[in-house]
Amino acid sequence: MEKILIVDDEIDIAELISDILEDEGYETKIANSGNEAISFVKSENFDLILLDIMMPDTSGTEVCAIIRSLTSCPIIFVTAKTQLVDKLIGFEVGADDYITKPFINEELVARVKAHLRREERTDHKKSSNVIEIGEIKINKESFEVYKNNESVTLSTKEFELLSYLMENAGIVLSKDQIYQSVWKNNYGDIGTVAVNIKSLRNKLDPDEKYIKTIWGMGYKFVKVLK
Repeated sequence: MEKILIVDDEIDIAELISDILEDEGYETKIANSGNEAISFVKSENFDLILLDIMMPDTSGTEVCAIIRSLTSCPIIFVTAKTQLVDKLIGFEVGADDYITKPFINEELVARVKAHLRREERTDHKKSSNVIEIGEIKINKESFEVYKNNESVTLSTKEFELLSYLMENAGIVLSKDQIYQSVWKNNYGDIGTVAVNIKSLRNKLDPDEKYIKTIWGMGYKFVKVLK
């Protein structure tokens, strides 16, 4: 269940927003001052923050700037300020969106859902770039490889070969499949597969715990638990 922080010194409005979002299945928490909001963000994780600009202790823009240094979650201003300059300042200090009061309930819910979906897609993309099996972990975005949390240096083709094997862990892959998928007929010949498998084993898997030879068929990356 996504958790949303509502920051507004007007208690009635904060509770109204809370009721609207809880009816949609979200968990909410209310802060009635900027300082309280900052304290909450320091101690808890939130999936999204709704933030008023005009508050008695610390302005919403100041609060936004501080909160943005503490979390990357979406921040939406919900405020009676409608001037373009106010919106521009809000975006400059780290806000992701801007809803003016009085707001339409359905629009508020739609904006919240849109930002949470965007965050979910971003998180999925990040997680899909990392593959971890047993002691070996790779990051396809940064081209980093680790074994037992220690960095291992691979050539570009070794990394692409390892990625392909790990993406298809548990599946027997023929030399031809591997060659077509990793080298794509750009250079070399099918014999280069065995050469690079040997190199990978020397660097990552000298005991052949992960990269298994399936005689007469090809290779398989085994799903070994730590």
